[in-house]
Amino acid sequence: MKKRKQTREVKYVKPAKQEIRQTKQAGGNFLDKLYAYRDAHVNVFVSSLIRLADSPFNTIMTIAVLSIAIALAAGFQLVVSNMEALTANLENSTQFTIFLKDNVSDARAAKVAESFRQNPAILQVNVIGKDQALEEFKHYSGFGDAIGILKTNPLPVVLQVMPKNSLGDKNQLEELRQEFQQDENVDTVDMDMLWVERLQSIMGLVHSGLTMLKFVLLVSALFIAGNTIRLELHSRREEVIIAKLVGATNGFIQRPFIYSGFLMGFISGVIAWFIVTVMMFMMRQSVNELSELYGGDFHLVFFSFADTFCLVFASAALGMLASWSVLKYQLRHTIPE
Repeated sequence: MKKRKQTREVKYVKPAKQEIRQTKQAGGNFLDKLYAYRDAHVNVFVSSLIRLADSPFNTIMTIAVLSIAIALAAGFQLVVSNMEALTANLENSTQFTIFLKDNVSDARAAKVAESFRQNPAILQVNVIGKDQALEEFKHYSGFGDAIGILKTNPLPVVLQVMPKNSLGDKNQLEELRQEFQQDENVDTVDMDMLWVERLQSIMGLVHSGLTMLKFVLLVSALFIAGNTIRLELHSRREEVIIAKLVGATNGFIQRPFIYSGFLMGFISGVIAWFIVTVMMFMMRQSVNELSELYGGDFHLVFFSFADTFCLVFASAALGMLASWSVLKYQLRHTIPE
């Protein structure tokens, strides 16, 4: 009996897209690599935090010194900000006092004041008429009876001109004063330029001193954080050498140390913010009482949200920079024997 040849029909099954992707990328897709990279950094971050907690005395001492240095720099910066706010309230002391000629009437003085208001450098112009000036002179001079026997008012019309940015460049103020003096209705222009120059010199000196002080404090903080990382690296020297022998890169070795510097800088920045804020709250009541005694409405300026963010971010970056600079030098000279 003849055997019938049996044929099998083989069908082609198209592989799934996921199988093709895993075949092409043996290590998995991009998200898997990203998750692995994230997990590695999280593990290093947690291990760095645990290492800092394992040596509480050294960690607390380092963070305390860093916090004091950062608080001093931030505190002086806040003091300068309050001084600038205070000098902004003293702009009335730098106003121009313009004495018009005797033959200028109140109506004519009002037109002159309106022309001055058109100047973009002028903030405000107040007109003190002859009658008002005479009344004020009688009240404050103590010669009211003697002034009363005069038949005519000898006082001129006075304009009080408030310039914009009156504590700015003294050359601009001088140019503005000369412009007022050229008006045909103006007799004299009075302004205490010496007082303005002194105030500008003081503020310039304060800014220069603050810049140098901040530089010294930040360099000190760099050395403090860097020395702490150097001591930790020295205590883990054998671990670093073994890691280099098995092929670990410098970037892999220095990662936990950089996270340690970041944590110390971040915590120090937060503590420094609390130190400065508490000190400002302690001073606020006294400053408000002093301001009320002088009839002012000055209030202390505190850290804004942006200032707080910049302070904490700069502190964390300072710790990372100190760690990186020390590790860059130390790891280059750490060679397995």
